[in-house]
Amino acid sequence: MAADAVAAAMAASSLCDDLEPATVRTCIRDVLAAGAARAGERVVVGGWVRTGREQGKGTFAFLELSDGSCVSTLQVIVDAAVHPLARLTATGTSVLVEGEIKEPPEGTKQNVELKVSRVLEVGEVDAAAYPLPKGKVKLTLEKLRDVVHLRSRTNTIGAVARIRHQLAYATHRFFEENRFLYVHTPIITTSDCEGAGEMFQVTTLFSQAEKTEKELKENPAPSESEIESAKVIVKEKGDAVAQLKAAKASKQDISAAVDILNRAKEHVSKLEERSKLKPGIPCRDDGSIAFENDFFKRQAFLTVSGQLQVETYACALSSVYTFGPTFRAENSHTSRHLAEFWMVEPEIAFANLQDDMNCAEKYVQYLCKWLLDHCREDMEFMVKNYDKSAIERLELVSSTPFVRISYTKAVELLKNVTGKKFDNKVEWGIDLASEHERYLTEDIFKKPVIVYNYPKGIKAFYMRLNDDDKTVAAMDVLVPKVGELVGGSQREERLDVLKQRILDAGLPLEPYEWYLDLRRFGSVKHSGFGLGFERMILFATGMENIRDVIPFPRYPGRADL
Repeated sequence: MAADAVAAAMAASSLCDDLEPATVRTCIRDVLAAGAARAGERVVVGGWVRTGREQGKGTFAFLELSDGSCVSTLQVIVDAAVHPLARLTATGTSVLVEGEIKEPPEGTKQNVELKVSRVLEVGEVDAAAYPLPKGKVKLTLEKLRDVVHLRSRTNTIGAVARIRHQLAYATHRFFEENRFLYVHTPIITTSDCEGAGEMFQVTTLFSQAEKTEKELKENPAPSESEIESAKVIVKEKGDAVAQLKAAKASKQDISAAVDILNRAKEHVSKLEERSKLKPGIPCRDDGSIAFENDFFKRQAFLTVSGQLQVETYACALSSVYTFGPTFRAENSHTSRHLAEFWMVEPEIAFANLQDDMNCAEKYVQYLCKWLLDHCREDMEFMVKNYDKSAIERLELVSSTPFVRISYTKAVELLKNVTGKKFDNKVEWGIDLASEHERYLTEDIFKKPVIVYNYPKGIKAFYMRLNDDDKTVAAMDVLVPKVGELVGGSQREERLDVLKQRILDAGLPLEPYEWYLDLRRFGSVKHSGFGLGFERMILFATGMENIRDVIPFPRYPGRADL
């Protein structure tokens, strides 16, 4: 079988003789990790020049090359005889080179370098126009948002990208190891999970209106007289068919006359349809927008959460999760808000609030431990440049049991704080502000905290009402640096209670009938939570602005690319 497989592969490869041979490229991370152990080996590497300088009166050049596989760069040495040096040294130039790994002279900071024997490819740069500066000169993170298509070439955004990748990979690993199924929930929805109303609308009514207005200008709607004239023709053609039948004409003649009649009827139908075309957005008699004319025949939105949909799978497959983009049309310009962000949302059948808290704690600790084990170089970069306590924070959270206290107890502790004045007054019934959350985890307990049993008035309709009729079985995981990292709850599984909670929230029942069906047909106790993925990256890296931990940030006034 093995020989057959090799023969098949060789036969397949022979079909591609007209293509360039594949490039077997070694990533810079692997070269640097092996160090002197790979000295003397010939490799092909590719990357972008961070800094380049000619030396020896133009006889050779040093290039600091990065391919994004790690923070560190590889020093590449190119002789003028190999390639014109002026075409290689500009910051931002891309090169693919072949050469020999060598040990550098003693006293240099590099552990290996590459002596180039062939330059295979070059992507040149107009140095005067290239927006990223050379060497140690840095643009602010705010300025980098103006060149979002190039900012991933910087050390900071590259490190954040690798950390983000590892957190995403660890997320799937954690849920796979705990027997969860990954479910893709819809981005377009007709349900408002949060009940806040701050949703982006999905509609084709505007494009339809523009198309109709253009069409009416080019071909105005028919007048009533035009339609009546067309109807007269239909009557004439109908009479002609009747006369042919009465005269017992041939089938061929009758069939031809019927075809003419049908075309006349179709023309009338099209005229009548066109006469209904009106410029502008279609509205009902009461002035409200006629969404029945929209693409989905009803109002539709970009999702704020996949939770409600993923519950349908939890109520059949037991343990599931969704991980995808969510959207909020909140006109906020703070460093903690985005219009598009990613959420990790597991849902567990046969689980109460205690089970929910246990899962959230295990998951957050798993992520922290994963970064410590698999992203050490990037985390050390963040410690050196942004947050000296970033690694210590990961170590604390990954190894320390989370404190668990009720909302009522949390409010009591905060009200008794002396020597600290909060900007937001603390009283039972408020939604704890970030300053309260951080004080609990950073100052009072100095470790992660889970607050549970929140007032029902500040939480969503789907959270299970407690026996006191004042609180719901909700929980938030609070961590240093960011405050709330996870929000979750036991879901309301009682049909009558859930119906009333929807109505109390001022929401119509009709869009949630499918959600109520989960309670009508085999209702089950279940729980879940949501982790804001960008918040997790903020917590891990110590970065200050959420716009710098997502590849293409969307916020009021900006949706570049």
